[in-house]
Amino acid sequence: MAHYNVLFLCTGNSARSIMAEALLNYWGKTRFAAFSAGSHAKGAVHPFALETLRQNRLPIEGLRSKNWDEFATTDAPRLDFVFTVCDRAAAEVCPIWPGQPMTAHWGIADPASVEGSDEERRRAFSLAFRELDSRIKLFTSLRLESLDSLSLKSQLEEIGRRRV
Repeated sequence: MAHYNVLFLCTGNSARSIMAEALLNYWGKTRFAAFSAGSHAKGAVHPFALETLRQNRLPIEGLRSKNWDEFATTDAPRLDFVFTVCDRAAAEVCPIWPGQPMTAHWGIADPASVEGSDEERRRAFSLAFRELDSRIKLFTSLRLESLDSLSLKSQLEEIGRRRV
């Protein structure tokens, strides 16, 4: 079975891309290696993102907010897929990724930008988590080896439009 490296990009790399990394590493097990980064990384993982992952019994060890420059170097993992998970990252100019990975936009509302009570903010993180979880389960169920590039691109874009 093939092994795929996947990078999730967002602006701050503190919530959505971090949760996506943890989810794909969980659901993808030995078939996928997930990473995350931000165009303007905050430098810290949002506490509610960590809380949401813990509540869903996902490992949080090793998760950290980092700049996407780490994945544009010659010694970085060769990327097969790059997914943007927030609206701003999709419009930004991304570095050239060696190997020309397949890309798609999987926009998710930013739970870190929600204002209100802690309960309202936790609900926003839970919704973002559920949307990412649903999309990642669909992604991991694809028979990637049997899809041509055009079909795969279409499937990835369709997954990105999926809502919970």
